[in-house]
Amino acid sequence: MAAFNELIHQTVRLRIMSALASLSEDAKVDFTYLKKLLALSDGNLGAHLLKLEEAAYLTQEKTFVDRKPRTYLQLTQEGRKAFLEHVAALRELLGEE
Repeated sequence: MAAFNELIHQTVRLRIMSALASLSEDAKVDFTYLKKLLALSDGNLGAHLLKLEEAAYLTQEKTFVDRKPRTYLQLTQEGRKAFLEHVAALRELLGEE
């Protein structure tokens, strides 16, 4: 049986990983877009992103656009693999595999 990933299983982090995993492997998403998509506060999203970044599941690229700070987020290969394994564990539990 595939193993659950306790870090990803937390509801907000599962939603973050799902949103990022739905993108192509080389795609990045803007922090503000993700915040609005998931209806989270800056602080709440930032705290969960930090945990995922510490686990090497995503990267954050900070830059400036028209002299305004922007943060872009992207899953790492390790993060995508961990997410897919977690989804496989959920499917197995549901009897889909």
